[in-house]
Amino acid sequence: MGLFGEALAAVEIAGKGDDAQALRAELKSLVEALPYETVQDNVKSGKGRAEILTEALVLGNLESSFQPVVDNTGGEISYDVASTLVSVSFTLDEFIPNRAVVGEVYADFIAANDLAKEDIWAAREVVIPADADATPVIVSVWDSGVDTVIPGLAQQLWTNSDEIPGNNIDDDKNGFVDDVHGFAYNLDSEKVTQLLRPIEQDFGVNPADLQGHAKGLGDNSSNIDSPEAAALRKYISGLPQNEVQSFLENLSLYGGYAHGTHVSGIALAGNPFAELLVARMTYSHTQMPPKPSIEQSERDAAMFREAGHYFRDNGVRAVNMSWGGSVRSYETALEAHNIGESPEERKALARKIFKIGDAGLREAIGGSPDILFITSAGNSDNDVTFDEFYPSSYEYPNLLTVGAVDIAGDETSFTSLGKVDIYANGFEVESYVPGGDRIPFNGTSMSSPQVLNLAAKLLAMAPDLSVAELRQLILDGADEKQLESRTILLMNPKASMALLEKQLAK
Repeated sequence: MGLFGEALAAVEIAGKGDDAQALRAELKSLVEALPYETVQDNVKSGKGRAEILTEALVLGNLESSFQPVVDNTGGEISYDVASTLVSVSFTLDEFIPNRAVVGEVYADFIAANDLAKEDIWAAREVVIPADADATPVIVSVWDSGVDTVIPGLAQQLWTNSDEIPGNNIDDDKNGFVDDVHGFAYNLDSEKVTQLLRPIEQDFGVNPADLQGHAKGLGDNSSNIDSPEAAALRKYISGLPQNEVQSFLENLSLYGGYAHGTHVSGIALAGNPFAELLVARMTYSHTQMPPKPSIEQSERDAAMFREAGHYFRDNGVRAVNMSWGGSVRSYETALEAHNIGESPEERKALARKIFKIGDAGLREAIGGSPDILFITSAGNSDNDVTFDEFYPSSYEYPNLLTVGAVDIAGDETSFTSLGKVDIYANGFEVESYVPGGDRIPFNGTSMSSPQVLNLAAKLLAMAPDLSVAELRQLILDGADEKQLESRTILLMNPKASMALLEKQLAK
């Protein structure tokens, strides 16, 4: 809302604060001065926000996310919460009454400049034919689980031949019951058998309805006028404040539900020799975060360690992790539940809780030197090292951190920065969702499995590659791209494969 705020300030100073046409003209002049090729994704998402933001939506979100924090703390809130409340006040008082103006100005700017970006990725793609002289390679997507009955994924599942499906017995005595295609943990980091969270059974929701809302939201943010986007706009326009919490939580629930399946489809594409070992963890979806505790963090750490052992014991060569955590996230959750006598005490407790899980994850990665771990940088537009995000801030020789660019190789507005080794496409990436439909998602979560995809293809063609050799092939094949203040590496599967072929020919 920065440009809108700047335009509003200008017309207020000029004494025309109530003149919608003056606001339109000022905003138009500011927007048209921008380089469209650079800002188009932000402009499209800004237009999408203007089209769906309502007073009820803002107040409902405020009521379910921040009112409990204020109530729990007796009104003593952190700077982060206070600044959010100030921003919400501006949204309600100024932006929503003028959102039609914003939407129209952005729509005109898009219509006057929009050109399809050139797809740089199609020419870099590598597909391994089914009759290639290649070797099966076991990879894992450590995520929210996978719909294992989708035909395009089911035929590429790793199978534990020592386990009898569905008998509720740990046949191979490895500590996991019915782990035929992998393992699963629930939100409390307790072992369960379902490789995909049964949200219809647990929450009484219809995944197909939630899928429509999720696709509509993505399409609306990308300026795609689909039936789902139109339906979502209509739905939100009539959504009462007291139903906003369930709407937002259901969107978040579906996002977690679909995440692992979508990531897996990206990781396996074009490689019939990749075998997927499913590794499910479970994400929270509620507006109020779960209450952090030492005990829960110890269970999380145990889950991380057990996952590392499972990967090593079953011959996994590469693992994708499109998730992470931070000290700040624990501090925010502690504040929400009014845990800690002071901000200083809360900060110290947050770090203590964080360090327990962090140690377990470090042990899983650092203790698996023969496995390449690939993680997303995150979607917070921040420095992952400065903000202590795990695992994206880690420095291990068997870890790659992946940022996101779009179809043309331009850095996305959401990708986090800092210790990012390589960039891949994370914008409007199409893949499977539970049930078998294919829809596009955005995020570094979508760019990271692109690198796993390349790693699996290189390993299929050369199974004796060490982690160091594999990592170097991925980085050496990448193309340098100069930005204003730094140089980034864009993944190039075709070039990495050519380097491998050259090595094998010696």
